[in-house]
Amino acid sequence: MEDADLDVLFAHESDPEAAAMAGFPSRDRERFEAHWARLRSDESLVTRTVVADGRVAGNIGSWPDDGQQMLGYWIGREWWGRGVATRAVALVLEEVRVRPVRAHVAVHNVASVRVLEKCGFRREEEGEEELVLVLDD
Repeated sequence: MEDADLDVLFAHESDPEAAAMAGFPSRDRERFEAHWARLRSDESLVTRTVVADGRVAGNIGSWPDDGQQMLGYWIGREWWGRGVATRAVALVLEEVRVRPVRAHVAVHNVASVRVLEKCGFRREEEGEEELVLVLDD
């Protein structure tokens, strides 16, 4: 991830439709910058820029959280439905060999659930607003 990527990633996160789909509130620029500065300074975390057709398409990462390995990603709306998220998840899972890996997804984000299922995740927990998917292998 490079400094120049952050402007595009901030625009992705600021997109109201994308934020609603993710079920995640957008951060203001100051909180966004602080968040990414913290993540990028921690070498134990996997933080990657997703690039498609030579352009920044989103970000993906994996990190330990309370004894569990987590996976999360954000793909810009202009890249939805083009296989970018599926490819990014597959590539990060090749790099992150810790299992199980869990991902939290808004219940209404059917496309993201499908991405994870195509990459071998299964539904572990279903709440009213959020699903937890897990990859065991």
